[in-house]
Amino acid sequence: MIIMSVDFGDARTGIAVCGKSEMIASPVTVIAEKDFVKCIEKTAALAKEQRAEQIVVGYPMNMNGTVGERAEKCRLFAEELEKLTGCPIKLWDERCTTVSAHNALNVTNTRGKKRKAVVDAVAAVLILESYLGFRRNSGEAT
Repeated sequence: MIIMSVDFGDARTGIAVCGKSEMIASPVTVIAEKDFVKCIEKTAALAKEQRAEQIVVGYPMNMNGTVGERAEKCRLFAEELEKLTGCPIKLWDERCTTVSAHNALNVTNTRGKKRKAVVDAVAAVLILESYLGFRRNSGEAT
């Protein structure tokens, strides 16, 4: 199944995708958009372009497992995206993915403007890799 992941942000939204084999999550792009509705529309257009069959939206729960303001905004984003695409949406716990993305970029010595441009796409890859691992281990993957 082609699965697209979204790391939604107020200014930048990272997008990653995996092919039908569900083996490799690859970064697609970062959407630089501050307008909530326009970001949803651009994400929906990418989902169509990528032929996504499912979309995983990062769900940034608090470290203690509670749902905060940011997670609620991501939930609303996911609901509106599902209405626009008709594609099933899965909210996926993304605690620490941005920190992990920064750590991965430290390893590759990616700095400055280039880092800012890719960190959200790397976070989307990490979200998707986590979800794909769950699908393989739970038997959900086909």
